[in-house]
Amino acid sequence: MPELPEVETVRKGLVRLVQGKTIASVTVRWPRIIELPEVELFQEQLINQTIETIERRGKFLIFKLSDFDLISHLRMEGKYEFSQEPQTPGKHTHVIFTFTDGSQLSYHDVRKFGRMALVPKNSSSSYKGIVQLGPEPIVSEFKKERFEQQLKKSHKAIKPLLLDQKLVTGLGNIYVDEALWEAKIHPETPANLLSETEVIALHQAIIDVLARAVEAGGTTIRSYANALGEAGNFQVSLHVYGQTGLPCNHCGIAIVKTKVAQRGTHYCPQCQVRKGDD
Repeated sequence: MPELPEVETVRKGLVRLVQGKTIASVTVRWPRIIELPEVELFQEQLINQTIETIERRGKFLIFKLSDFDLISHLRMEGKYEFSQEPQTPGKHTHVIFTFTDGSQLSYHDVRKFGRMALVPKNSSSSYKGIVQLGPEPIVSEFKKERFEQQLKKSHKAIKPLLLDQKLVTGLGNIYVDEALWEAKIHPETPANLLSETEVIALHQAIIDVLARAVEAGGTTIRSYANALGEAGNFQVSLHVYGQTGLPCNHCGIAIVKTKVAQRGTHYCPQCQVRKGDD
């Protein structure tokens, strides 16, 4: 699944490719992709809309149009492809935006889990999937004091708590594992049992890991590629995710894989000792 660094890289690529272009027509080949409004109106309202810019909130892309916000979530395997001229749609091409200059932006999704919604201009922050998101994982928004207060209120294991997007947005399976390893915290440790030192370390690790991944263009696991068709390269910097059996870069003990909240989870059994088992 594309996580924040991958989505941010897609956003940057799309800005380079389609910013300033005006939509001539829209073809929806899989109606369930469209949440709002009904498909015919979605296609009609997008005609003659110009893409002013593209923003991101958590894992959501927000196309800022002349009169609307077009919200897009890639879910598991959604991706955009741009072409300078019309292309024959493939089996997994579900939405096609044709621009007035003849170029096209196509949305592809093998599993058809991605979603789009067209909402009034500047109202995307009220959209149901965005309104409950926590702060972006950057220093100016993600405050350590608030983070610590929220953790102390929860008995939930730290990994699924970080995955629910309410404490901080943008973290998925890969980067939660990496941040917890960097902070030396076991993924099943109850949040309220973390010490102040561990909270500080985790807070910084989340910011650092995601910033490095954004700089590297994301992580290529299976099918991820950005809007320019380029693969991210953060996978060469992964310390635990997908490293089962390899030595921990901290202590040399083999990385293990287990399941936490039904998610494949990687950690070091020596550096990341679980609390709350007594």
